[in-house]
Amino acid sequence: MNNPLDKQSKPDDAARREFWTRRMEEAHALMQAILLHPVQECGEPLRPLRDAAASAGVEVAFSDAPFGAGFSRQFYLREGLTPAFVAAARDLNARGLVLKVEDGYRTRAMQKSLALKPGLIEKLAARLAWECGGRPPDAAFVTRRIGAVIAHCPKTGTHMSASAMDISVLKRDDGRELDRGAPYLEMSELTPMDSPFVSEACRRNRQIITALMRHHGFAEYPYEFWHYSGGDAYAALVVGPPIPAKYGPVDWDPAAGRVSPIENPTAPLNTDAESCRKSKKR
Repeated sequence: MNNPLDKQSKPDDAARREFWTRRMEEAHALMQAILLHPVQECGEPLRPLRDAAASAGVEVAFSDAPFGAGFSRQFYLREGLTPAFVAAARDLNARGLVLKVEDGYRTRAMQKSLALKPGLIEKLAARLAWECGGRPPDAAFVTRRIGAVIAHCPKTGTHMSASAMDISVLKRDDGRELDRGAPYLEMSELTPMDSPFVSEACRRNRQIITALMRHHGFAEYPYEFWHYSGGDAYAALVVGPPIPAKYGPVDWDPAAGRVSPIENPTAPLNTDAESCRKSKKR
């Protein structure tokens, strides 16, 4: 009978596993720091990125992939971030590239659904089985890893602050994706920004995009090569200065045009039992 772990095995498997584990532990430590980081919510409303791009005359692509669980993707950022978004998109256009927004703001229900999402959670389950050498991980370990790759509470999920976006980058002449070593939502040792397991050309592409995004005020999440944010705890701790975040997790009322801070933002969105039960269904 074939061992499903054999599909993930590579000659340098031990080095890949060590790198993945080290980076995931670093991500966990960053999440713990974010839980403690102060937030002084400024109350800025959300603005639609499609409208911002169209008004500015910049070419931007938006994912048409379904979010899942009956939700539509919400391509919004805080009002104060939309000029930086437009500037970054224009800069990419000038280089013959197009910013593709894969995901933006997420409601509580959307974020909660990710940890229960068929397909995504199976990827995580396979990855944890690989990391643990085939041993079934316990609930606490599953929750620890989910917190690093999905965000298990509102305060660590900057998509819920409307301060983050997941991006791909396309070539403007033919629409092909700029190769950064793996596709969006890859969950492997290729995922961290500094992965030594992607080619030199792909690492360089990651570095160029990150430098451009930083120039326009967006900090990278070091453990996912597609995630950038601004004005939140991630940006304060990853890039600095370590000042209180002005964007925290919020509920958005589009009819009233208002945000309201989420109460008890450190409360888990999913229980350990939910996460563990889903991770074992493969």
